[in-house]
This record gives sequence, structure tokens and C-alpha cells, in this order.
Amino acid sequence: MARAKRYELTPEQWQRITGLLPGKPGDPGRSGEDNLRFVNGVLWVLCSGAHWHDLPERYGKWKSVHKRFTRWANAGVWEQVFEHLIDEPDNDYVSLDSSLVRAHQQAATGKGGGQKGGIRLWGVPEVD
Repeated sequence: MARAKRYELTPEQWQRITGLLPGKPGDPGRSGEDNLRFVNGVLWVLCSGAHWHDLPERYGKWKSVHKRFTRWANAGVWEQVFEHLIDEPDNDYVSLDSSLVRAHQQAATGKGGGQKGGIRLWGVPEVD
């Protein structure tokens, strides 16, 4: 297995999900030639626990990455990727534990209004 930078996908991992992402030839809209860079940027923010505005420049402008992340979440792209990875018979690479789940530092203030925009929270079962 090829070595990747911290929080980034290896070429093998990328091959498993690339066909599920928007921007393929034949898809409407812009091409996804920077999909790998974008996904790696999202992983960097989510795994590091950093603010979006602390995203390193190599992943693009933080605001653009965040907007695209939100569009993909609303379109169900992330859910589709997770379902694909979970359904694979050889999913030894899928591992979650409490060290990966962190609350944002501002989550302890009690401010805010809860879930907005109909975005499903990851790891929370849907209500039937």
C-alpha cells in the first residue's frame, strides 16, 4: 500500500471512491480534476479537528472547500461514499473509535440553534 501524507488518501483508497464522486466525464457541471485535493482537504479538517479557516493553502481556499463540502453533504455524496465503503466485503481499512470523534471547541458554549439545512449528522441514525 502506498504511503500518503497524514490524513490523506492513498492511491488505493482513492481508486475505491473516485467513481462515486461528482465531476466524472459525462456528469453535468464542472469536471472534478481537483477532487482528490478537495477530499484530502476535507479529511485534513475533519481528522485534525482544526477550523476550516486553518486549512493549509495546498488544498485550496478554505471557504471554497467548505462550500463544496456542504454542497456534497446536501447532495448525499458523503453518505453514498460511506455506504460503499461499509458494504465492501474487505473493509479492514474502516475503523472508527472515540479518538476520532471530537466536538468543536465552541460546541461547549451552548450557543447555536442545532441542526440546520437538513444535513444529516454523520454517525447519527436516521429516523424512519
